[in-house]
Amino acid sequence: MKYSYLNESVEIKTVKENDTEGHFIISGLYPGYGLTLANSLRRALLSSLPGAAITSAKIKGIDHEFSTIPGMMEDVIEMSLNLKKIRFILFSDEPQTLSLKIKGEKEVTAADIKINSDVKIVNPNEHIASLTTKSAELDMEITVERGLGYSSVELRKDEKLSIGTIALDAFFSPVIKVNYTIDNIRVGDRTDYNQINIDIVTDSTVRPSAALYKAANILKDHFSKISETFESTKVESHSESKEEEKNESNKDEEEIKKSAKKKKK
Repeated sequence: MKYSYLNESVEIKTVKENDTEGHFIISGLYPGYGLTLANSLRRALLSSLPGAAITSAKIKGIDHEFSTIPGMMEDVIEMSLNLKKIRFILFSDEPQTLSLKIKGEKEVTAADIKINSDVKIVNPNEHIASLTTKSAELDMEITVERGLGYSSVELRKDEKLSIGTIALDAFFSPVIKVNYTIDNIRVGDRTDYNQINIDIVTDSTVRPSAALYKAANILKDHFSKISETFESTKVESHSESKEEEKNESNKDEEEIKKSAKKKKK
């Protein structure tokens, strides 16, 4: 019986894509591989792609996140949640400190943040807070860093923060949402091959197809490490097997020679 490679029938198709949303079909997968690959890709997309996010904020006159700012509609916790929604592109590997100073009645948005040449704000219209009186003032510094996936404050407990600095949970991944469904399709005479229909939503800092490409390569790199490790083991065991065969062959030859000598005597 002739066996073919399991990936010979695999095909990938882009159904539709723009800067933030993409729908892709991966078809011709050997039975059972649909769930295996789809779940792995989803995990990698949400947890392993690099991005930039706000990790801390220092607000003038505020010591902790359970405070309120006079003249501001939102409390500090609500404003912190709004800060997490701001998406950045960072052109440096170093953390960047940005400032936001607003006074008087105003709808404060991400566009009011003073940035430098190493930072770009992707969604400048994102709402931060509402200042409702002429005497209201919002003066703060925010720190933007690069990272992978999701990073909670608890995971960064070892970081030394200055007094009054509020640490924020950071969602670095540029991928916002990933959904998939798996269908059975016909390949040749079989009707149980798998097809993955995957939808990817990003924050526009990376296109969905680029995110899928990066996630696939992350998985590929991990599998390559496993393959390379056991490839050397396979070569060694093959060499040992050949050596054993050679030794056995030599023993057989010796036995034959001994037997022939006995017969002559």
